[in-house]
Amino acid sequence: MKAKHSIWYRISPMKLILYGYSLIILVGTILLTLPIAARNGQWTPISDCFFTATSATCVTGLIRYDTYTHWTTFGQLVILSMIQIGGVGFMTVAILIMVATKKKISLSQRALMQNSVSAPQLGGIVRMTKFIALGTAVVELIGAILLSFAFIPKFGIKKGIYFSIFHSISAFCNAGFDLMGGTTGKFSSLTGWADNWYVNLVIILLIYVSGLGFFVWHDLLRNKFRFKKLNLQSKMVLSVTTALLFLGALVIFLIENGQTYFSEMPMNKRILASLFQSMTCRTAGFNTIDFASMTDAGIFVMTCLMMIGGSPGSTAGGMKTTTFWVLCISVFTTFFRKKNVEAFGRRMEENITRTASCIFMIYLFGTCSVAVIISAIEDLPLVTALFESVSAMATVGLTVGVTPSLGMVSKLLLAFLMLCGRVGSVTMLLAFSSEKRVTNSRLPLEQVQVG
Repeated sequence: MKAKHSIWYRISPMKLILYGYSLIILVGTILLTLPIAARNGQWTPISDCFFTATSATCVTGLIRYDTYTHWTTFGQLVILSMIQIGGVGFMTVAILIMVATKKKISLSQRALMQNSVSAPQLGGIVRMTKFIALGTAVVELIGAILLSFAFIPKFGIKKGIYFSIFHSISAFCNAGFDLMGGTTGKFSSLTGWADNWYVNLVIILLIYVSGLGFFVWHDLLRNKFRFKKLNLQSKMVLSVTTALLFLGALVIFLIENGQTYFSEMPMNKRILASLFQSMTCRTAGFNTIDFASMTDAGIFVMTCLMMIGGSPGSTAGGMKTTTFWVLCISVFTTFFRKKNVEAFGRRMEENITRTASCIFMIYLFGTCSVAVIISAIEDLPLVTALFESVSAMATVGLTVGVTPSLGMVSKLLLAFLMLCGRVGSVTMLLAFSSEKRVTNSRLPLEQVQVG
């Protein structure tokens, strides 16, 4: 009887996921307000700490203060801890603690884990949790080792290793937090490494691999990287992710190539900058060029890439590559008058289009509404406000330089979008919806013309 009255049974999984992330943000906010967390030894305003904690936990990267120049090592480690927990999911960490302490994991807790990481099925969820933890540790370690070859000669052994670990975790978790403010200026991100092919490619690979999703990893390893044997979702994720990377880079290159700041770069740097920006738009948050100098057309293309984001079950945000694929295929399905949504010789479930449309409309309504409000109260161009809003909800963290100067209302709105983006738009919607029992009765049918 006692188990049935526990929190796992009284609260829906959707609400528990929301409460879990909210608790992490609360703890992080309290720790960041402490004088020990700031270099000036003073209390940091709680609103700014809340915004930073939300951004770190939701692996977004939008910041009010430069991470290196404002926060001490203690503050940076608090931020890094929130990035790591937010990246792999707080339920992944909770399940790992239960496994380590040999506590029994109930069916409801497994169901919560399934919702948290977008697992396709409940069976084997604990084994998958261990795979996620091990895979994350291995990839982040490899990334840190690779980055150390560039950072140690630049910063020295101690600082170089620390920078390598921090940026490897930040890149893998698609957080976008950096420590380059002390060397190339505040809020500079990776602009000081814009012409370094080695560092750029390591960061791109970390973002690409993490953006595929843990279940795609598992499918690739299980089938020994044979594309034909992969399941439908893995094929969709790999195809869309790769296509958007190179197509996005090509479009950005063509749009910005004639601009003054771009034309001053050598050709190899232009190509690298286009490739990096195309990849980082997929929710990573790093940048190697100044977005404030980009054209509105380039900003709009990057906004679209940000909204698509990464893949289900990954550290990335956005409405997800599979959602984008389903929406595109649905158009062709209607155009060719097909009955089912199909891809790679497989038929998808009947309600997949409705779910994808719901996610798209939530993202569109949420980002546009906040963009209009921010544009009005901050007196910003709408395209700039939309970029910041999509960056927040897609948990990207890119900015055209206006985030540090935003007012209280704008910060709260962006923080809410970040939480929605990390928890999941549908999860957030269901968390606040009433739990009414669905009946089997059907209302009378009547046709309505659309289009």
